[in-house]
Amino acid sequence: MRLNLLILCAGTISLSLFFGCNDKRLDKKPGGTNLPNFVLLMGDDHGWDEVGYNGHPFVKTPVLDEMASMGMRFDRFYSGHPSCSPTRASFLTGRHPNRYGTFSPNWSIRPQEISIAHMLKKAGYRSAHFGKWHVGPVKSTSPISPGAMGFDEWLSHDNFFELDPVLSKNGNEPQKIDGESSKVIIDAAIRFMEQAQADQQPFMVVVWFGSPHEPYSALPEDLAFYDNLPDTLNQDTVRLTSNETGRSTRRPLGAVLQERYAEITAMDRAIGDLRNHLVQNDLRDNTLLLYCGDNGTPSSAGRTGMTIRKDKGSLYEGGILVPGVIEWPAVISKPAVNINMAVTSDILPTIADITKQPIPDRPLDGESLLPYLLQPQKERTEPIFFWKFNIENAFSDSPKPYIDPALQEGTTPLAKMMAGKYTRTFRNYVYSEASANDLVGERAMVTNKFKLVLEGDVSDGYELYDLENDRAEQVNVAAKYPELVKQMRGEMKSWQESVLQSLTGADY
Repeated sequence: MRLNLLILCAGTISLSLFFGCNDKRLDKKPGGTNLPNFVLLMGDDHGWDEVGYNGHPFVKTPVLDEMASMGMRFDRFYSGHPSCSPTRASFLTGRHPNRYGTFSPNWSIRPQEISIAHMLKKAGYRSAHFGKWHVGPVKSTSPISPGAMGFDEWLSHDNFFELDPVLSKNGNEPQKIDGESSKVIIDAAIRFMEQAQADQQPFMVVVWFGSPHEPYSALPEDLAFYDNLPDTLNQDTVRLTSNETGRSTRRPLGAVLQERYAEITAMDRAIGDLRNHLVQNDLRDNTLLLYCGDNGTPSSAGRTGMTIRKDKGSLYEGGILVPGVIEWPAVISKPAVNINMAVTSDILPTIADITKQPIPDRPLDGESLLPYLLQPQKERTEPIFFWKFNIENAFSDSPKPYIDPALQEGTTPLAKMMAGKYTRTFRNYVYSEASANDLVGERAMVTNKFKLVLEGDVSDGYELYDLENDRAEQVNVAAKYPELVKQMRGEMKSWQESVLQSLTGADY
């Protein structure tokens, strides 16, 4: 039996080498002149159900639908966390955000982290960031601005933005730019790509939209597209931010959804402009174009699509399952649906694998998706971990700042008021010593078939769901599989201990 297993493993490795390193679709010319470009897009608060291709009853996303039908659609693409800042940090680093203290929105990344832009700079790429940053201030003096994180150019906001956005170009004084926000940042991204192409330099463009995060504002023509939503939606009200006061208010759900869906449609149209540019400039075949969301649909959206459990902020599927599509015609030559799990932490190791760059010498939590792009039916064997860190449990009332607080003050204004002002203040604290007392908080472990949830709705116990047959997470099967639960809990604890060691700064 052991001999058969060794033979099987050897055969699997041989196939991996054949389809990976030796795949003709990945051949590169001498000097790296055929290196692929990367265009990495992410929506803000855009959950799994809010795309046409997943059967949403109202929202229209013709461009994303076409990407899903022509490229590779991931039906189990996860955000690294159920909220925005942590997910964005995982997108940049390939690491779970708890490893460097990006626990929640407005918690920053740390300067010692190695980003996809740092890595690609060494490969000769030119990189730029456009739109929402939200892992620290974007000002030039910030040690965690896009520039400090390796990007050559940026037109960015500390947080989210609406129509006529106020953005900082390369860390300078923020300036208002008239126009629909998704189009504004896509137009800037296109100009950057044009210059990189003229200079015959491979590029990476990261576009993080401000849409469809509340509070909502949309063009009249996009609002008109959703004039006929059912009147029954207005029987409910939802809480969200007022564009007039920046404070919390309640409004009829139907009116809110009209604005939200209009923002999604405008974002989808801007993505279409970018795809058209790639085609018209002979860039499409050798550009990897990815779109995903940063967390699940928020409660203010009053879920109207597929019924999955909970929403933004939760580790149930509704909080972390997001749209995920990749186009790369040079490699993904036929439409495919990938049934494997994928997560935002996979982006850095995937880019490293494609460009043959060494991965950072520190614990990573993602893995390369390249084998699954080449073989969509190849099964992922490593689990994905999620953890909402219990901040109050780990830090004193006067924790030591990891970064000078003056450098953590944002400069780009937004509609939503917080702490009495319209700009953001970021924070990150020193964590000196790992403690077993900190191995708490809601957490989850996901495999291809099962999902373990600890301290979720069953706060004093644990839950196990068979996602293959129960995507809605309705039936807790923990009692049926006690040995599996024991094994998964052990793996979870070992992973958490590794994360706490990283949090102390041991990786640096």
